[in-house]
Amino acid sequence: MGKKIKVAILGLGSVGEVFSENFLEKIQEEHINVEIVAVATRQLDSPVALGFAHSNVPVYEDALKVIDLGEKVDIIFDLTGSAELRKELRIQLQATNNRHTVIAPEVFAQLLWSFFGESTDLPESGQSGY
Repeated sequence: MGKKIKVAILGLGSVGEVFSENFLEKIQEEHINVEIVAVATRQLDSPVALGFAHSNVPVYEDALKVIDLGEKVDIIFDLTGSAELRKELRIQLQATNNRHTVIAPEVFAQLLWSFFGESTDLPESGQSGY
C-alpha cells in the first residue's frame, strides 16, 4: 500500500452524516489506506460526532479549525453546503501557504458514493461546487 490519504469531513448534517458513516465503513471493511483525521459539525452531541470523538478523531464545532492541521490533511470534504465557508477555506489555505490540502465539494462525495454500491442516493443539500 502507498501513502495513507488523510481526510477531514466538514458538515455532519443530512449529507455528511450518511457519507461519513458509509465512507468509514468502506475504509474499515476493505482496508482502504485512508484515515479520517478530523470532522466538523455544529451538533457536537450528534451520534456520528460522538462516535468520531469516541474513536479519538478530533471533532470541531468551527470547521475553519481544520485549517490549523495544515498538511496533515490531504483532502477536506466540504459537505456543509455553504459557499461562504468554502470560500473562507480557500482563503485560509492560501493565507497559511498550504498548497498541499485540497477541498472536495459535495459533488466529489456524490462521485465516491456512486462507487460505494449503495442502493440509496446520497442526500443532496441543494448546493454544490463553488
